[in-house]
Amino acid sequence: MARMTGGSPPDPSPASLPPDVIRQLDALGGQLVWRVGKDEVSDEVVVRLGYASATPRFAHLPRLRSANDAELQAALSENRVVIEWVD
Repeated sequence: MARMTGGSPPDPSPASLPPDVIRQLDALGGQLVWRVGKDEVSDEVVVRLGYASATPRFAHLPRLRSANDAELQAALSENRVVIEWVD
């Protein structure tokens, strides 16, 4: 599982992307699964992302606590979001 933290996010506006890239991202998005929650130890917000074929492996990872919208927004603004790729 790969982890990424910090950094400034790219401009997410669809107008900044060519139409072909938008179509490809839409197709890719249909093949992905994700879980979002707070780490029980560090209190960081964790986004776990992987292909649908990796869904069974999500069950073997440490549990995430639920996070409400305000907690998610605070974590984003404070750069406390961890992205984990699940193989």
